Amino acid sequence: MGLLTIGTFAKASRLSPKALRLYDELGLLPPARVDPASGYRFYAPDQLERARLVAWLRRLGMPLARIQRVCALDAAAAAQEIRVFWAQVETDTAARRDLASFLVDHLSGKDPDMPPIAEPLTIRYAALSDRGQVRESNQDTAYAGPRLLAVADGFGGEGAPASAAAVEALKLLRTDDIPADDLLNVLGDAVEQANRSITSTSRQTRSTAADGTTLTAMLWTGSRLALVHIGDCRAYLLRDGGLFRITHDHTVVQSMLDEGSISPEEALSHPQRSMLVRALGAGPGASPDVRFQDARRGDRYLLCSDGLSAVVATEAIHRVLSDTRRPEQAVRDLVALANGSGGPDNVSCVVADIVEPGR
Repeated sequence: MGLLTIGTFAKASRLSPKALRLYDELGLLPPARVDPASGYRFYAPDQLERARLVAWLRRLGMPLARIQRVCALDAAAAAQEIRVFWAQVETDTAARRDLASFLVDHLSGKDPDMPPIAEPLTIRYAALSDRGQVRESNQDTAYAGPRLLAVADGFGGEGAPASAAAVEALKLLRTDDIPADDLLNVLGDAVEQANRSITSTSRQTRSTAADGTTLTAMLWTGSRLALVHIGDCRAYLLRDGGLFRITHDHTVVQSMLDEGSISPEEALSHPQRSMLVRALGAGPGASPDVRFQDARRGDRYLLCSDGLSAVVATEAIHRVLSDTRRPEQAVRDLVALANGSGGPDNVSCVVADIVEPGR
């Protein structure tokens, strides 16, 4: 079979001639031959498979630069790259859906996430970070103070300074001076500044590995908590005897769980269970989840790195949080549980209680 004209090739590949000319200019899909006199493009029949793949990926909304990477991979690696991309799309869509719901309720005057607090409340807190039993260094950062609770889990050659930079960016916030309506915006801006700083530092060090950090933090305003979350550190709430996870992991495996393609049991041993789809240091647009969390007297919050949640069963975490009175002892017991289970990763915990002032 001879060469195909651009019109015939466009029809067969479901790509327009205009798109084919663009992909030629980008080097994504160059023609087999260009007529030197007319400049007319001709394509070989065996280019159809690549062209159809490009068309499918464009329908997914994949950027051209990423399509170029996918097309250069073998079938198995390309499938994995598409899986990672779609997991990112789904987590971004979920975050926008949550934000849209918050805005609708806020503008409708309902605002269920910010109920009025009739009694004065404060927090009692403790933080602990440990290297674990296997890792040579600790790339986690854990912090607890009267305004800020935070856990960050760094990765790559510059993971430790990345996690520290993320928490330091939030320490700079003085919540007393921030209007309530602007708190989530200010929190998001602080995280974006940390993301730029981490990305810049990674480029300057020219690290061959990806450098960055996850971050889960809560900012106490005196009447409510503002939550910011990106990656796979977690926040849990112990309320009325029940333990609830209030963050959503930004991982490939979590996205597969959400779509029902794997079971919770399969997720526990999945080889890509630690693969992130969102983290700080991954470049621009690493958007965190931000929202308000209502505060009630008697609530207990746990923020932790996956060095705890991936190693210790939820039932054991629940038992420690329920049975241990003081936060200082609770964080020690949780770290001991992780290390007693082999301590394969750094482990960090923050425990905070919502209490009456003076308690």
